[in-house]
Amino acid sequence: MRICFLIDELAVAGTETQLLALLRYLDRSRFEPYLALLRGDSATSRALEPAGVRVVRLGVGSLARPSALAKLWRFRGWLRDERIDVVQTYFPDSSYFGIVAGWLAGVRHRLRTRNNVGHWLTPGHRRLGRWLNRLTTGTIANCAAAKDALLEAEAPAGDSVVVLENGVDAERFLALPCPAATSVVGAVANLRPVKGLDVLVAAAAKVVAARPDATFRVAGEGEQRPALEADIRTHGLADRFALPGSTDDVPAFLAGLDVAVLASRAEGLPNAVLEAMAAGRPVVATRVGAVAELIDHERHGLLVPPGDADALASAILRVLGDPALARSLADAARRRVVERYSRAAMVRRFESFYEALP
Repeated sequence: MRICFLIDELAVAGTETQLLALLRYLDRSRFEPYLALLRGDSATSRALEPAGVRVVRLGVGSLARPSALAKLWRFRGWLRDERIDVVQTYFPDSSYFGIVAGWLAGVRHRLRTRNNVGHWLTPGHRRLGRWLNRLTTGTIANCAAAKDALLEAEAPAGDSVVVLENGVDAERFLALPCPAATSVVGAVANLRPVKGLDVLVAAAAKVVAARPDATFRVAGEGEQRPALEADIRTHGLADRFALPGSTDDVPAFLAGLDVAVLASRAEGLPNAVLEAMAAGRPVVATRVGAVAELIDHERHGLLVPPGDADALASAILRVLGDPALARSLADAARRRVVERYSRAAMVRRFESFYEALP
């Protein structure tokens, strides 16, 4: 089965990480994966291109440019020439471009992917999504929350949306003991408003007031950096809250934390939580998207309402102040990831899904 995965470009982020894992580990005796990129010319995107997979860069900068139509037509011809069986798209631009091209090329299976709850959707996106349903043969959501949000916003046929959960390379995130006699709290997150990092900064001020030894780190980059840096200074946390930028070694970053935090206002099935659980970190997370599917409160981590700095601070202080609870949460979280959310289990889910396509 020839499967062409189409995404805007590659980046160090959750959806891209899951796609790259799929490209690397699909059984080559049954599947031949291709990777198509709308853009893909940046140094970061090129560096992330997987070995052993044919990569096609389409050079589409904006769908609004007249040249995009010519490139869509050429991509249609490429899909026909390569006799592609499945086109699977990620993100809006790639979906608008790839689903239409796949339909014009007569590709039998045209799949969209939804890995979030659509917090970013505008009315225009919703209208386009409903129109695109006519050309789409199926949609893959990574959790029930993402599926429910899609059904409400864009009203595809219920039986056309399937949930295939993400996975994480658990062996890469070796469970290590929490650092001794430290109070390091951190997160792996893009610096964007939806990630709720302004709430984490406000919570950090409350935590530091009760635990002067506490420090905070957030690994990631994004457009909210200037605003967050200002918040950190305003709360008097300049020597307590660090924004070191993106990291190429997430396991090493997580190994230095006593508590891993997700402060998001909206999520699908967040990789950041899966990775923290796999690393054996006690997790404090907001109850958004599929987080409650990953974490049973008080068993695999602690859950708090989104946007509530007081609740977030209280939960962090509770974990910092109770090493036995921290170890219990971390051990249970690691077991859950290994049993249910391993990378191998994820790939098997996708392989079974593809083989069952009519």
